[in-house]
Amino acid sequence: MPLLRRIPKRGFTNRKFRTEYYYVNLGQLEKLFDAGTEINPDLLIQKKMIDNTNLDLKVLGGGELKKAFKIRAHKFSKSAIEKIKSAGGSAEEIVVSVIKAE
Repeated sequence: MPLLRRIPKRGFTNRKFRTEYYYVNLGQLEKLFDAGTEINPDLLIQKKMIDNTNLDLKVLGGGELKKAFKIRAHKFSKSAIEKIKSAGGSAEEIVVSVIKAE
């Protein structure tokens, strides 16, 4: 076997710096909540849809949405925003500020 294939491969990895998300589809929210509910990560923890708030929450546009919700999450897909607005709800992004110590 050639030497190049026997040497361990090292290089750049993005594991330390990547942002991980909990993913929730709109169809799941439609089944679980009533119309007019304000949905945020704390409420999803109470309903046991997500484990904890260590990871950010991203709402995806999977499924149908017929109820109007006010949804607060860290990220939204484009299709999720369109479906939320067409159902009469609102999508608000949670902004996490990073304060640097001087």
